[in-house]
Amino acid sequence: MKTIIQTPKAPTPIGPYNQAILVDNTLYASGQIALDPKTMELVNRDIETETNQVMKNLSEVLKAAGMDFVDVVKATIFLYDMGDFAKVNKVYGGYFDHKVAPARETVQVTALPKNVRVEISVIAIR
Repeated sequence: MKTIIQTPKAPTPIGPYNQAILVDNTLYASGQIALDPKTMELVNRDIETETNQVMKNLSEVLKAAGMDFVDVVKATIFLYDMGDFAKVNKVYGGYFDHKVAPARETVQVTALPKNVRVEISVIAIR
């Protein structure tokens, strides 16, 4: 059974998709960018601030599904500039216990929605 996960504490989708889909005990969270959920304005002063907002948005989607970062088993990071990898990695790493951190890949892309520098999606299991 498929359950739509939606919370006003994360940005409203800007296209034909949902914030996340829960199937049995597995959550598939759509990629988040650094939109402030209250204003839908970008929070992108620098790459660290942008990444932190992305992680806050993911946290709210996880909470809406009754989960947390400890439940994340897979993450995908999309970067506009691989030169930002170390800074993004530092912020991202602050949200996980390194002993049980998820599997992950990071890929550089030519463009992201609203010209952001980072987008992150996750899969979590209860």
